[in-house]
Amino acid sequence: MKGLDFMDVAKGALQAARPKILLLEDDSGVRRSLQLLLQAQGFDVRAYAAGAPLLSDESADEAVCLIADYRMEDLDGIAVLLRLRAKNWAGPAILITAFSSQDLRERATSAGYAVVLEKPLRQHALVETVSRLTAHRRSSET
Repeated sequence: MKGLDFMDVAKGALQAARPKILLLEDDSGVRRSLQLLLQAQGFDVRAYAAGAPLLSDESADEAVCLIADYRMEDLDGIAVLLRLRAKNWAGPAILITAFSSQDLRERATSAGYAVVLEKPLRQHALVETVSRLTAHRRSSET
C-alpha cells in the first residue's frame, strides 16, 4: 500500500506543478483539440462545454488563465468572465470568437479580457498568448 501512497503523492505534485487553465468552448472538436494542444504545453486544462458548469466548479479559482469562446448557448464568454470577477478571480483571460467586431473587442476589454483572438485560431498564436499571460504566475509558483 505504501507504493500506492507514493504514487498518489507523486501524481498530486505533478498536477500541482501544471498551471490550471479554464477552457470554455461549446464545439466538442475545437474544445478537445485546444485541450490537447495546451496539455502538451504543460498546462492542466479543465474544459467545459457551457458556462454554468465552469462557474459551479469550486476549483475554478485555482486557474491561472481563462480561455472562453464568445458565443455560447447558456452564457456568453463575457458574462462568464464578469461572474468569475464577481467571485474575485483575477487571472488573465482570452476571448476567442468567429464573430469579431470593434464593438465586441471593446466590450471584451471592458469586461477584463486581455486579448481577443479570432477563429479560426492559429495554434501558435494561442500558445504564445497563454504562455505570455501566465509567465509571471508560472515562474512565481516554482
